[in-house]
Amino acid sequence: MTRGDNDQPVVLSKIYTRTGDDGTTGLGDMSRTRKTDPRLAAYADVEEANAAVGVALATGGLPVEIAETLTLIQNELFDVGADLCTPVTKNPEFPPLRVTQAYIDRLEAQCDRFNADLKPLRSFILPGGDQATAQLHVARTVVRRAERTTWSALEAHDDVNPLTATYLNRLSDLMFILCRVSAAGAEILWKPGATRLAAPASGLRNAGREAAGETREDAG
Repeated sequence: MTRGDNDQPVVLSKIYTRTGDDGTTGLGDMSRTRKTDPRLAAYADVEEANAAVGVALATGGLPVEIAETLTLIQNELFDVGADLCTPVTKNPEFPPLRVTQAYIDRLEAQCDRFNADLKPLRSFILPGGDQATAQLHVARTVVRRAERTTWSALEAHDDVNPLTATYLNRLSDLMFILCRVSAAGAEILWKPGATRLAAPASGLRNAGREAAGETREDAG
């Protein structure tokens, strides 16, 4: 690809084509597959993850350094989708865009960068916080799903680049870290069994009365 090709990689004029009305869709190598193909599910989930990241950015509540990082990630998620939709072949005439180890190295570097000043966690975090952080948690879980469906595609096909799954795994780690940075120390931690242990005393008394009543009825 030339620089101009990178700026204008596709031309979209007429959006509907009717070619998918038979339940198939075109892949990056111009072959066709069923819309139920695990490969298609994988890059569809990647697209959904990208949209979820976009919603988090649209809140306008994320720190600048997080917003800049996510903007770059959105572009990389399109790279991941382009890779997943193009079956791997040996010695292609026109080498397609592929996720490489360099993509993963960049994510790991970002993980180390943003995690450096965070305190160790003593429990899991309840998803939430302000609107931007909560939406970032949603995006994180969609990335997790995209990783799972990518592994399903890898199990179903021998022509899928495994580094796409590795990328999504590292991205979900980074998204978790970014959620913590965005929360700025205000995370709400999981307290196992907290609702059970903190049941109101009046509720326990009522439950006891009901149980006692049932016992008397059984005895009668």
